[in-house]
Amino acid sequence: MAERMKDAEDRLLEAMFESSPIADDGFSVQVVRKVKKQLWFRRLTLPVAAVIGGVIAFKPLAGLVSLIAGLSTLVPQDTLSMATGSIPQFQTIVLGAVLLIAGLLGMRMIEH
Repeated sequence: MAERMKDAEDRLLEAMFESSPIADDGFSVQVVRKVKKQLWFRRLTLPVAAVIGGVIAFKPLAGLVSLIAGLSTLVPQDTLSMATGSIPQFQTIVLGAVLLIAGLLGMRMIEH
């Protein structure tokens, strides 16, 4: 309701700031266009640079992957089976996540 009622000061301020638009011969439109172009340029620069970098890095990355694949044949199978045996099972990870969430919720309930 207070937004609809205007007192003398509100009317005076509206009259002071009410003016006809300044003729700028399209300058503001040009500025807005230039700013929009710069924004699009900045938005496109990073993805384009990432694609160019990915193309440049593809061949060395493929060589690195083939080198690592060749090194994996040198590792004894006993070591690989021991390493895979030490990785936790999915059920253990889920149980840990549930316990973490329950602990966090419990701490939050205690705080409030």
